[in-house]
Amino acid sequence: MHVKHLLQAPLLLAALAAAHPGHEEKLATRDLLEYKAHLRRGLTNCAASFESTGLTARAIARRAQITADYRLKHALAKAKSKRDTDDVLDTSHLSSENYTLSTDESEIFGTSTSTCVLNPEGETGPFWVNGELIRTDILEDEPGVPVVLEFQFVDVSTCEPLVDIYADTWSCNATGVYSGVQGNGNGDSSDDSILSETFLRGVGKTDEEGVVTFNTLFPGHYSGRTTHHHIVVHLDATVLSNNTLTGGSVPHIGQLFWDQDLIYKVEETEPYSTNTVTITTNEEDRVFGDETSGTTSDPVLNYVYLGDSLEDGLLAWVTVAVDLSAEYDPAYSYVWTEDGSEAVSGHSDDSVNGGGGGSGDFPGGSEGPGGFGAPTGAPTDVPTDVATSTASSGISLA
Repeated sequence: MHVKHLLQAPLLLAALAAAHPGHEEKLATRDLLEYKAHLRRGLTNCAASFESTGLTARAIARRAQITADYRLKHALAKAKSKRDTDDVLDTSHLSSENYTLSTDESEIFGTSTSTCVLNPEGETGPFWVNGELIRTDILEDEPGVPVVLEFQFVDVSTCEPLVDIYADTWSCNATGVYSGVQGNGNGDSSDDSILSETFLRGVGKTDEEGVVTFNTLFPGHYSGRTTHHHIVVHLDATVLSNNTLTGGSVPHIGQLFWDQDLIYKVEETEPYSTNTVTITTNEEDRVFGDETSGTTSDPVLNYVYLGDSLEDGLLAWVTVAVDLSAEYDPAYSYVWTEDGSEAVSGHSDDSVNGGGGGSGDFPGGSEGPGGFGAPTGAPTDVPTDVATSTASSGISLA
């Protein structure tokens, strides 16, 4: 089945509300419900395959090694998972408090495969900068709780790892500000120096296990959205000389979340606690509800502590089941250039449903988060030194 969702194209310099725009209610279409059922069947079939091919065992060993590397400085503690909106909200993704440094890694990581599907209604959002640099260490000097974030991508049809694909991730900093974009609802809207910033943005290539790992930050919050990470996957893309991507297609788009109790704990620490904006919870967040209702999807990250406190950092992981037959065209209003981010006319062809916007100063504000539409080729309004793609980028998560 070749799935395409069309979203209305963003308008340049339309309005964006202080709340994250484009998260108004939308109804699930018959195509979307059928798509969820298709992914649910495919993922169920993958469970035994992950065990028989050794994918699960290798994932356990890999995550254990990452944790072992941090044990010189940090102590260990926790991880777990589950499904459907109420179940996900009621499930702790942190391991038991009884785990210690002497606990066997297979016990810690083996209980939490968290293999779910992030469905494509997890729209792109207005803060994606198209053509970002290929790099996995994206923390820069941002203060807060550091996170080692591991994505593993598998083909939902074959259950095999997806090798040499590119994952594009971005999130806000501890006080709810995104780098590379300017406008109301994103820090000081009069400060254009943010356009030259690149913190918490990057693109990474998967290895032979379908894995890419980012050094990033636990995000803060801003008006209208719960704490989350964005991710988009590029398939068959080409690396340009300026270390960005071009070409390829987008099989999926998604967003990832954290346990609500962990969010509250993080928000009590500096500099998160300096943010006076009211917290939107997972339960209140429409995108969280979209990605967890009526599916087997659990888009909440599994995690362990890497030290004695949150400030020492977290290791988080998720398995991403991608439907390679799907194809999307994520909207964007900024592109990366050698001089920093540059605003462009919002790109998304033939759009109708599912990602739309609000008001404010972001290019594309009236359509805001964009989302996805049928790819039709590289946009003509993007500078030639910017990495863009025929279908730009896309992702599927678990």
